[in-house]
Amino acid sequence: MKLTYAFAAFGLAIATPLPALAGTINAVMYKNPSCSCCETYAAYLEKNGFKVELKPTNDLAQVSAGLGVPANLQGCHSVVIGDYVVDGFVPVELVKKMLSERPAITGIALAGMPMGSPGMGGQKTESWKIYAFTKDGKAPSVYAVE
Repeated sequence: MKLTYAFAAFGLAIATPLPALAGTINAVMYKNPSCSCCETYAAYLEKNGFKVELKPTNDLAQVSAGLGVPANLQGCHSVVIGDYVVDGFVPVELVKKMLSERPAITGIALAGMPMGSPGMGGQKTESWKIYAFTKDGKAPSVYAVE
């Protein structure tokens, strides 16, 4: 009987996505060199289980486009986490949801720099639309509303 439980636990372990198993989730943030709010967002991610490597670049628009982020959703940083891209100040719960559910998308983005969002100061005054995007040129779709 104990052997059956061991095999079941092993099966569950190999079927579970890697980010859910790892204690720390690695991320690489490409950011404008002069943007301090990006570093605040990186610290927010690190407080929530991510290890963020910062890569300042003067060619962020080109980097973000190369990662598949549509021009109208590009912000002051793009974060690569495994096979996904997170652009803007997306709440960590949605990042973790995406990593857990593993949808067939390139990534998610919160356009602009809305007040009260993680990494930005102030108080939240409006709902935010977080968009899912793909590299195939289709229009982004709403992933979540916060």
